[in-house]
Amino acid sequence: MLTTKRTTFWHPRERGRRRPRLLGGLSAAVAVLVALSLNAPPSLAGTTPAEAGGTGPVTALTAGGWNGRIDWRACPERPDDPGTRCGTLRLPVDWARPGGETFQLALARRTATDPAARIGVLVFNPGGPGLSGVDVALTADSQLGPDVLRRFDIVGFDPRGTVRSAPVRCSSALLGQHPSLAPANAAEFERLRTYNRQLRDDCRAQSGPLFDHLDSVSVARDTDAIRAALGERQLSFYQWSYGTLIGQSYAELFPDRVRALVMDSVMDHSQGVREYFRGGAASNEALFREFVTWCERSPGCALHGRDVPALYDRLMRRADAGTLVDAATGTRLTWFELGFATVVNFFDATWADLANMLLALERGEPAALASPMVPVSDEDLTEYALPAFCQDWSLPVDGFAEWNQYLELSRAAAPHLRASPLAVRFAAICLGWTANNPQHRLRVQTNAPLLVLNGRYDPATPYEGAQRVVRQLGSRGHLVTYEGSGHASYPRSECTRRQVERYLITRTTPPVGASCPAAPV
Repeated sequence: MLTTKRTTFWHPRERGRRRPRLLGGLSAAVAVLVALSLNAPPSLAGTTPAEAGGTGPVTALTAGGWNGRIDWRACPERPDDPGTRCGTLRLPVDWARPGGETFQLALARRTATDPAARIGVLVFNPGGPGLSGVDVALTADSQLGPDVLRRFDIVGFDPRGTVRSAPVRCSSALLGQHPSLAPANAAEFERLRTYNRQLRDDCRAQSGPLFDHLDSVSVARDTDAIRAALGERQLSFYQWSYGTLIGQSYAELFPDRVRALVMDSVMDHSQGVREYFRGGAASNEALFREFVTWCERSPGCALHGRDVPALYDRLMRRADAGTLVDAATGTRLTWFELGFATVVNFFDATWADLANMLLALERGEPAALASPMVPVSDEDLTEYALPAFCQDWSLPVDGFAEWNQYLELSRAAAPHLRASPLAVRFAAICLGWTANNPQHRLRVQTNAPLLVLNGRYDPATPYEGAQRVVRQLGSRGHLVTYEGSGHASYPRSECTRRQVERYLITRTTPPVGASCPAAPV
């Protein structure tokens, strides 16, 4: 196994409980997220999502059932902060059976600092899957501007099956036996598919019935239960990365309850398997070209003046020959592991780190490498958030020959990287799964304008996908393009912040073709 630079769910630079620091360290000029005041009418304040959203009325609740009330308490992390409270909300495991088994959803709220100016609730979900919305709310002062904190209650929650909300647990010993995520032959492919079945059965046994209900539609229904418990008529959203699937599902299910929805680094949940592989590969190859261009013009690049694509191809050939070694561990690296360690540096355009890593690999020196394998703990059970992805994505592959066809399709789109390592990783992890919430074209009927923000060079959510999402949203969808590299565009520049904040303040949408220039790397 590779030396782990940082463990990963969707974002390779984020630990399972690590929060994304979106605006920490940026200028105090970060401006406002303001909206029209919405007072919840009594008829909706006490409505349950089942009564108002599609699974039928709740007729009776047992002693162990859910009652729609949030149990607010002081947060252990901030016990002396009266403006921040943590809570739990007991919800159905299966929204099709609202009177059945329940679990406790963890959430946190940072109340608006100026009650007289309070506008409503802004729900922030950082995605992952597996990143903590509770942590976002607890650190809201480093995530959002001061006027946001003055006008909005910031609410974040840990989605079902993650972190504090009945996290999925699996055998650490079994996770530690994970086979290669890039099978090289039919035997390795079948070994991976068999292992996935064994791991799925183990996780289900360790985690209980919630394990089979982790999809984004279920999380969207949980979100509406939060809305009802808070007594809000509508919600505003900032959703990032994998969290945009939750926002899309919410807008489909509860269109009249969306006041404003920002989808930053948006996932296109309409693509089939071929586009999933091809689009991810093409996007990552474009990012590789951006890195090469930076290195050509930057004397500080450790590979400045060299033929970087040729060097990278040599490293790939060494990986194929079994002679590319992680000097820190003595482990041989495959093409997939080299690609994954490369793409990690695309998330924040850490080009200097990438150049240093490639130079170290060329020289046979120790390099800080991110591992594509699932991190495990020393305990018997490990929290494991990735099953949520497998319940949202249907990526069927019928045998090694078809798997190889998808890799060849990827290689045609990415001659240097050969594929999107993230796409390969998740497709491999989900081999043999049946999705609860398979891909489909968006069916959003809301009257609210919706904002999509995406980088032109994004390693996880390709720009082509953002364009497709906007087309699916029809007249309600509006796209702002960040012309730079990286994942999560809102904090990248004053321009991207201004575009998002103006929309959230007034719901004014940008003109067609709106874009923001790339920030200096």
